[in-house]
Amino acid sequence: MKELFLDALIDSAKTIPFLLIIYFLVEWVERKFSGTIESRLRKSAKAGPAVGALFGCVPQCGFSVVAGSLYSRRLITTGTLLAVILSTSDEAIPVLLSQPDRAGTVAALLLVKLIIAFVAGTLIDLLTRQPSPEATAEESESHHKGCCHHDVSQKPGYRQLLVHPLVHTAKIFAFIFAVTLSLNGLMAWIGEENLGRVLLRHSLLQPFLAALIGLIPNCAASVAITGLFLKGGLSFGSTVSGLCCSGGLGLLVLLRENRNLKDTLRIVLLLVAISTTVGLAIQLLYG
Repeated sequence: MKELFLDALIDSAKTIPFLLIIYFLVEWVERKFSGTIESRLRKSAKAGPAVGALFGCVPQCGFSVVAGSLYSRRLITTGTLLAVILSTSDEAIPVLLSQPDRAGTVAALLLVKLIIAFVAGTLIDLLTRQPSPEATAEESESHHKGCCHHDVSQKPGYRQLLVHPLVHTAKIFAFIFAVTLSLNGLMAWIGEENLGRVLLRHSLLQPFLAALIGLIPNCAASVAITGLFLKGGLSFGSTVSGLCCSGGLGLLVLLRENRNLKDTLRIVLLLVAISTTVGLAIQLLYG
């Protein structure tokens, strides 16, 4: 047990320098461009899914939080909301980037999710009647929320720019360590050769199960999905399925702020259906 603990601690500690750099950059982007991005999402009706898909690619779930809030006030379309969530990977990109040999995987993942988000969002808007997203003066006055629901509308001092990335790095390190330790223990208990069977590798159910895990409104979900993928427990298709559903706190904001519960459930079902279908297609075509 001690050896498993130390191995997990060492493997997780190696990610800290990369996570710090990434989160410093993300914090700066959120502070610098959050208001501009919210304005673009509001004003881009027909181009909403394309704009949403691009902004959703930024690591963390800050922009899915913005999209959930805007949709609840009917300032963006269903397609735009889904495009943002589908392209959001929450903590998956920082975790993958913390392992430099996975750069190719990051590029492939971002490209696939970007295409899925744009196509799905555009089709949803074409096939369903959408209200015109026009902001009133009252609706336009909102605080911009960051990845952890902190206010990024105020001009930050150096303390805020420094403290939040450090705190966020510590949180994600803790998640990575917990997932790594659990997976190491699982592999030691059942044997690496049996891991695929336990996690339903190559099963047609795996993309669906991964999508359900991704729905958990917490960054631990995307960390767990990424950890399973890196350990060989999830196929690339199932990983795409799980991360397409992994909108972080965005879904939680939608559930809390959208007054129409049936509409929220419809969006969740669409999200799971799209994610599972695409993940299954990738798994069947590429293994």
